[in-house]
Amino acid sequence: MLKKTAYAAVLLGALVAPFFLYPVLLMKILCFALFACAFNLLIGFTGLLSFGHAAFFGGASYITGHVLKEWGVPFEIGLLIGVAFAAVAGVVIGGLAIRRQGIYFTMITLALAQMLYFVFLQAPFTGGEDGLQSVPRGKLLGTVDLGNDLTMYFVVLAIVVAAFALIVRIVHSPFGQVLKAVRENEPRATSLGYDVDRYKLLAFVLSAALAGLAGATKAVVLGFGTLTDVHWSMSGLVVLMTLVGGMGTLFGPVLGAIIIIALENKLGDFGAWLAEATSVEWFNAIGESVTMVTGLIFVVCVLAFRRGIIGELAARLR
Repeated sequence: MLKKTAYAAVLLGALVAPFFLYPVLLMKILCFALFACAFNLLIGFTGLLSFGHAAFFGGASYITGHVLKEWGVPFEIGLLIGVAFAAVAGVVIGGLAIRRQGIYFTMITLALAQMLYFVFLQAPFTGGEDGLQSVPRGKLLGTVDLGNDLTMYFVVLAIVVAAFALIVRIVHSPFGQVLKAVRENEPRATSLGYDVDRYKLLAFVLSAALAGLAGATKAVVLGFGTLTDVHWSMSGLVVLMTLVGGMGTLFGPVLGAIIIIALENKLGDFGAWLAEATSVEWFNAIGESVTMVTGLIFVVCVLAFRRGIIGELAARLR
Protein backbone atom coordinates (compact mmCIF):
# COMPACT_ATOMS: atom_id res chain seq x y z
CA MET A 1 0.00 0.00 0.00
CA LEU A 2 2.82 2.37 0.91
CA LYS A 3 4.58 1.66 -2.36
CA LYS A 4 1.43 2.35 -4.41
CA THR A 5 0.89 5.61 -2.53
CA ALA A 6 4.48 6.65 -3.23
CA TYR A 7 4.11 5.87 -6.94
CA ALA A 8 0.85 7.86 -7.07
CA ALA A 9 2.53 10.83 -5.37
CA VAL A 10 5.46 10.73 -7.80
CA LEU A 11 3.11 10.53 -10.79
CA LEU A 12 1.07 13.46 -9.47
CA GLY A 13 4.24 15.47 -9.01
CA ALA A 14 5.33 14.63 -12.57
CA LEU A 15 1.97 15.79 -13.93
CA VAL A 16 2.19 19.24 -12.32
CA ALA A 17 5.99 19.71 -12.63
CA PRO A 18 6.03 21.22 -16.18
CA PHE A 19 3.84 24.11 -14.99
CA PHE A 20 6.58 25.19 -12.57
CA LEU A 21 9.83 23.91 -14.10
CA TYR A 22 11.42 23.97 -17.56
CA PRO A 23 9.70 21.17 -19.56
CA VAL A 24 12.71 20.36 -21.75
CA LEU A 25 14.90 19.73 -18.70
CA LEU A 26 12.17 17.56 -17.20
CA MET A 27 11.91 15.56 -20.44
CA LYS A 28 15.66 15.03 -20.46
CA ILE A 29 15.46 13.74 -16.88
CA LEU A 30 12.63 11.38 -17.85
CA CYS A 31 14.63 9.98 -20.77
CA PHE A 32 17.68 9.32 -18.61
CA ALA A 33 15.47 7.87 -15.86
CA LEU A 34 14.16 5.34 -18.38
CA PHE A 35 17.72 4.64 -19.53
CA ALA A 36 18.80 3.99 -15.93
CA CYS A 37 15.77 1.75 -15.28
CA ALA A 38 16.59 -0.26 -18.41
CA PHE A 39 20.18 -0.68 -17.27
CA ASN A 40 19.02 -1.63 -13.77
CA LEU A 41 16.91 -4.43 -15.23
CA LEU A 42 20.17 -6.02 -16.35
CA ILE A 43 22.56 -5.28 -13.50
CA GLY A 44 20.14 -5.00 -10.59
CA PHE A 45 17.87 -7.95 -11.32
CA THR A 46 20.08 -10.21 -13.47
CA GLY A 47 23.52 -9.43 -12.07
CA LEU A 48 25.13 -8.57 -15.42
CA LEU A 49 27.29 -5.44 -15.59
CA SER A 50 27.22 -4.13 -19.14
CA PHE A 51 29.57 -1.27 -19.93
CA GLY A 52 28.24 -0.87 -23.46
CA HIS A 53 24.68 0.34 -22.99
CA ALA A 54 25.57 3.66 -24.58
CA ALA A 55 25.60 1.81 -27.90
CA PHE A 56 21.87 1.12 -27.59
CA PHE A 57 20.99 4.52 -26.17
CA GLY A 58 23.03 6.56 -28.64
CA GLY A 59 22.51 4.20 -31.58
CA ALA A 60 18.73 4.43 -31.31
CA SER A 61 19.08 8.21 -30.96
CA TYR A 62 20.95 8.41 -34.26
CA ILE A 63 18.68 5.97 -36.11
CA THR A 64 15.45 7.59 -34.95
CA GLY A 65 16.78 11.07 -35.69
CA HIS A 66 17.84 10.03 -39.19
CA VAL A 67 14.58 8.36 -40.19
CA LEU A 68 12.54 11.27 -38.85
CA LYS A 69 14.67 13.88 -40.56
CA GLU A 70 15.50 12.23 -43.90
CA TRP A 71 12.71 9.70 -44.43
CA GLY A 72 9.91 11.80 -42.94
CA VAL A 73 8.36 8.85 -41.11
CA PRO A 74 5.73 9.47 -38.39
CA PHE A 75 6.85 10.01 -34.82
CA GLU A 76 5.68 6.58 -33.63
CA ILE A 77 7.37 4.72 -36.49
CA GLY A 78 10.62 6.58 -35.85
CA LEU A 79 10.62 5.47 -32.21
CA LEU A 80 9.85 1.87 -33.19
CA ILE A 81 12.70 1.80 -35.73
CA GLY A 82 15.11 3.09 -33.08
CA VAL A 83 13.93 0.48 -30.57
CA ALA A 84 14.20 -2.26 -33.23
CA PHE A 85 17.81 -1.24 -33.95
CA ALA A 86 18.65 -1.35 -30.22
CA ALA A 87 17.01 -4.78 -29.86
CA VAL A 88 18.91 -6.23 -32.83
CA ALA A 89 22.17 -4.76 -31.54
CA GLY A 90 21.31 -6.28 -28.15
CA VAL A 91 20.90 -9.71 -29.72
CA VAL A 92 24.30 -9.46 -31.42
CA ILE A 93 26.26 -7.95 -28.52
CA GLY A 94 24.46 -9.98 -25.86
CA GLY A 95 24.81 -13.22 -27.83
CA LEU A 96 28.57 -12.76 -27.88
CA ALA A 97 28.98 -11.37 -24.35
CA ILE A 98 26.99 -13.96 -22.38
CA ARG A 99 29.52 -16.61 -23.40
CA ARG A 100 31.70 -15.16 -20.65
CA GLN A 101 31.07 -14.10 -17.06
CA GLY A 102 32.20 -11.39 -14.68
CA ILE A 103 34.74 -8.83 -15.84
CA TYR A 104 35.12 -10.62 -19.17
CA PHE A 105 31.42 -10.08 -19.93
CA THR A 106 31.79 -6.40 -19.05
CA MET A 107 34.87 -5.90 -21.23
CA ILE A 108 33.25 -7.63 -24.23
CA THR A 109 30.25 -5.29 -24.02
CA LEU A 110 32.59 -2.31 -23.76
CA ALA A 111 34.70 -3.42 -26.73
CA LEU A 112 31.70 -4.09 -28.99
CA ALA A 113 30.07 -0.81 -27.98
CA GLN A 114 33.25 1.09 -28.84
CA MET A 115 33.27 -0.59 -32.24
CA LEU A 116 29.77 0.84 -32.82
CA TYR A 117 31.03 4.21 -31.61
CA PHE A 118 33.64 4.32 -34.38
CA VAL A 119 31.04 3.16 -36.91
CA PHE A 120 28.82 6.11 -35.98
CA LEU A 121 31.83 8.42 -36.02
CA GLN A 122 32.52 7.53 -39.67
CA ALA A 123 28.93 7.01 -40.88
CA PRO A 124 27.83 9.80 -43.27
CA PHE A 125 24.34 10.22 -41.81
CA THR A 126 25.47 10.93 -38.22
CA GLY A 127 27.27 14.18 -38.96
CA GLY A 128 30.50 12.95 -37.39
CA GLU A 129 31.76 15.17 -34.59
CA ASP A 130 29.12 17.80 -35.40
CA GLY A 131 26.32 15.37 -34.57
CA LEU A 132 22.91 14.88 -36.14
CA GLN A 133 21.09 18.20 -35.99
CA SER A 134 17.55 19.53 -36.54
CA VAL A 135 15.60 16.36 -35.77
CA PRO A 136 11.88 17.19 -36.18
CA ARG A 137 9.36 16.23 -33.52
CA GLY A 138 6.54 15.68 -35.97
CA LYS A 139 3.00 14.88 -34.90
CA LEU A 140 1.56 12.21 -32.65
CA LEU A 141 -0.85 9.96 -34.59
CA GLY A 142 -0.65 12.51 -37.39
CA THR A 143 -2.76 15.06 -35.51
CA VAL A 144 -1.18 16.23 -32.23
CA ASP A 145 1.62 18.74 -32.87
CA LEU A 146 4.63 17.86 -30.72
CA GLY A 147 6.36 21.18 -31.34
CA ASN A 148 4.79 22.50 -28.15
CA ASP A 149 7.03 21.64 -25.17
CA LEU A 150 4.11 21.02 -22.82
CA THR A 151 2.43 18.60 -25.23
CA MET A 152 5.72 16.83 -25.87
CA TYR A 153 6.30 16.53 -22.12
CA PHE A 154 3.08 14.62 -21.49
CA VAL A 155 3.80 12.30 -24.42
CA VAL A 156 7.27 11.56 -23.02
CA LEU A 157 5.79 11.08 -19.55
CA ALA A 158 3.28 8.57 -20.94
CA ILE A 159 6.09 6.66 -22.71
CA VAL A 160 8.26 6.53 -19.59
CA VAL A 161 5.39 5.52 -17.29
CA ALA A 162 4.38 2.73 -19.70
CA ALA A 163 7.97 1.49 -19.94
CA PHE A 164 8.38 1.65 -16.15
CA ALA A 165 5.16 -0.35 -15.71
CA LEU A 166 6.54 -2.94 -18.14
CA ILE A 167 9.75 -3.21 -16.11
CA VAL A 168 7.73 -3.64 -12.90
CA ARG A 169 5.68 -6.37 -14.59
CA ILE A 170 8.82 -8.13 -15.83
CA VAL A 171 10.48 -8.03 -12.40
CA HIS A 172 7.42 -9.48 -10.64
CA SER A 173 6.70 -12.14 -13.26
CA PRO A 174 7.96 -15.76 -13.13
CA PHE A 175 10.56 -14.70 -15.70
CA GLY A 176 11.76 -11.98 -13.32
CA GLN A 177 12.03 -14.47 -10.49
CA VAL A 178 14.29 -16.65 -12.63
CA LEU A 179 16.45 -13.59 -13.37
CA LYS A 180 16.82 -12.99 -9.63
CA ALA A 181 17.75 -16.65 -9.16
CA VAL A 182 20.45 -16.27 -11.83
CA ARG A 183 21.72 -13.16 -10.07
CA GLU A 184 21.88 -14.83 -6.66
CA ASN A 185 23.27 -18.23 -7.67
CA GLU A 186 23.72 -19.05 -11.35
CA PRO A 187 24.99 -22.64 -10.85
CA ARG A 188 21.95 -23.45 -8.70
CA ALA A 189 19.60 -22.00 -11.34
CA THR A 190 21.32 -24.19 -13.93
CA SER A 191 20.97 -27.26 -11.71
CA LEU A 192 17.23 -26.59 -11.42
CA GLY A 193 16.95 -27.03 -15.17
CA TYR A 194 16.78 -23.42 -16.37
CA ASP A 195 18.52 -22.47 -19.61
CA VAL A 196 20.49 -19.69 -17.97
CA ASP A 197 22.08 -18.35 -21.15
CA ARG A 198 18.69 -17.95 -22.80
CA TYR A 199 17.31 -16.03 -19.82
CA LYS A 200 20.37 -13.79 -19.68
CA LEU A 201 20.17 -13.08 -23.41
CA LEU A 202 16.48 -12.24 -23.21
CA ALA A 203 17.12 -9.91 -20.26
CA PHE A 204 19.95 -8.28 -22.20
CA VAL A 205 17.76 -7.70 -25.27
CA LEU A 206 14.89 -6.30 -23.19
CA SER A 207 17.29 -3.95 -21.42
CA ALA A 208 18.82 -2.88 -24.75
CA ALA A 209 15.41 -2.23 -26.33
CA LEU A 210 14.27 -0.09 -23.40
CA ALA A 211 17.57 1.80 -23.46
CA GLY A 212 16.98 2.35 -27.18
CA LEU A 213 13.51 3.73 -26.43
CA ALA A 214 15.09 6.20 -24.02
CA GLY A 215 17.68 7.28 -26.58
CA ALA A 216 15.14 7.59 -29.40
CA THR A 217 12.84 9.71 -27.24
CA LYS A 218 15.75 11.89 -26.16
CA ALA A 219 16.70 12.57 -29.78
CA VAL A 220 13.16 13.75 -30.55
CA VAL A 221 12.96 15.88 -27.40
CA LEU A 222 16.27 17.70 -27.84
CA GLY A 223 16.32 17.63 -31.65
CA PHE A 224 19.82 16.19 -32.03
CA GLY A 225 22.03 13.16 -31.50
CA THR A 226 25.74 13.40 -30.66
CA LEU A 227 28.76 11.16 -30.28
CA THR A 228 28.53 11.67 -26.52
CA ASP A 229 25.42 9.48 -26.56
CA VAL A 230 27.38 6.49 -27.89
CA HIS A 231 30.64 7.09 -26.03
CA TRP A 232 31.71 4.79 -23.20
CA SER A 233 31.40 7.71 -20.75
CA MET A 234 27.63 7.56 -21.24
CA SER A 235 27.71 3.94 -20.07
CA GLY A 236 29.65 5.10 -17.02
CA LEU A 237 27.06 7.82 -16.38
CA VAL A 238 24.18 5.34 -16.32
CA VAL A 239 26.15 3.10 -13.94
CA LEU A 240 26.57 6.12 -11.66
CA MET A 241 22.84 6.92 -11.78
CA THR A 242 21.90 3.36 -10.92
CA LEU A 243 24.34 2.99 -8.03
CA VAL A 244 23.53 6.38 -6.51
CA GLY A 245 19.79 5.77 -6.61
CA GLY A 246 19.89 2.14 -5.58
CA MET A 247 20.79 -0.87 -7.70
CA GLY A 248 18.19 -3.62 -7.63
CA THR A 249 15.38 -1.25 -6.60
CA LEU A 250 12.63 -0.15 -8.94
CA PHE A 251 12.63 3.59 -8.23
CA GLY A 252 16.31 3.99 -7.33
CA PRO A 253 17.56 4.56 -10.90
CA VAL A 254 14.87 7.23 -11.38
CA LEU A 255 16.10 9.14 -8.32
CA GLY A 256 19.71 8.68 -9.43
CA ALA A 257 18.90 10.13 -12.87
CA ILE A 258 17.13 13.12 -11.28
CA ILE A 259 20.13 13.86 -9.06
CA ILE A 260 22.83 13.49 -11.73
CA ILE A 261 21.02 15.33 -14.56
CA ALA A 262 19.92 18.12 -12.22
CA LEU A 263 23.52 18.52 -11.06
CA GLU A 264 24.81 18.62 -14.64
CA ASN A 265 22.33 21.31 -15.65
CA LYS A 266 21.93 23.41 -12.51
CA LEU A 267 25.23 23.14 -10.65
CA GLY A 268 26.70 26.07 -12.59
CA ASP A 269 23.73 28.29 -11.72
CA PHE A 270 24.00 27.28 -8.07
CA GLY A 271 27.73 28.11 -8.01
CA ALA A 272 27.11 31.51 -9.60
CA TRP A 273 24.34 32.22 -7.07
CA LEU A 274 26.62 31.30 -4.16
CA ALA A 275 29.40 33.50 -5.54
CA GLU A 276 27.04 36.45 -5.89
CA ALA A 277 25.45 35.93 -2.48
CA THR A 278 28.72 35.53 -0.58
CA SER A 279 31.07 37.59 -2.80
CA VAL A 280 33.39 34.59 -2.89
CA GLU A 281 34.50 34.03 -6.48
CA TRP A 282 35.74 30.54 -5.66
CA PHE A 283 32.14 29.28 -5.74
CA ASN A 284 32.08 29.90 -9.51
CA ALA A 285 34.48 26.98 -9.82
CA ILE A 286 31.73 24.66 -8.56
CA GLY A 287 29.82 25.08 -11.81
CA GLU A 288 32.93 24.19 -13.80
CA SER A 289 33.60 21.02 -11.80
CA VAL A 290 30.48 18.95 -12.43
CA THR A 291 32.49 15.77 -12.98
CA MET A 292 34.38 16.27 -9.73
CA VAL A 293 31.18 16.90 -7.76
CA THR A 294 29.36 13.89 -9.21
CA GLY A 295 32.44 11.77 -8.54
CA LEU A 296 32.44 12.96 -4.93
CA ILE A 297 28.74 12.06 -4.63
CA PHE A 298 29.53 8.60 -6.02
CA VAL A 299 32.31 8.08 -3.47
CA VAL A 300 30.06 9.20 -0.60
CA CYS A 301 27.26 6.90 -1.74
CA VAL A 302 29.61 3.92 -2.05
CA LEU A 303 31.02 4.54 1.43
CA ALA A 304 27.88 5.63 3.29
CA PHE A 305 25.00 4.23 1.19
CA ARG A 306 26.22 0.88 -0.05
CA ARG A 307 22.74 0.00 -1.33
CA GLY A 308 22.06 3.44 -2.83
CA ILE A 309 19.68 6.07 -1.50
CA ILE A 310 16.45 4.12 -2.11
CA GLY A 311 18.07 0.85 -1.04
CA GLU A 312 19.13 2.32 2.31
CA LEU A 313 15.70 3.91 2.88
CA ALA A 314 13.97 0.60 2.10
CA ALA A 315 16.30 -1.27 4.46
CA ARG A 316 15.58 1.17 7.28
CA LEU A 317 11.83 0.95 6.72
CA ARG A 318 12.04 -2.86 6.90
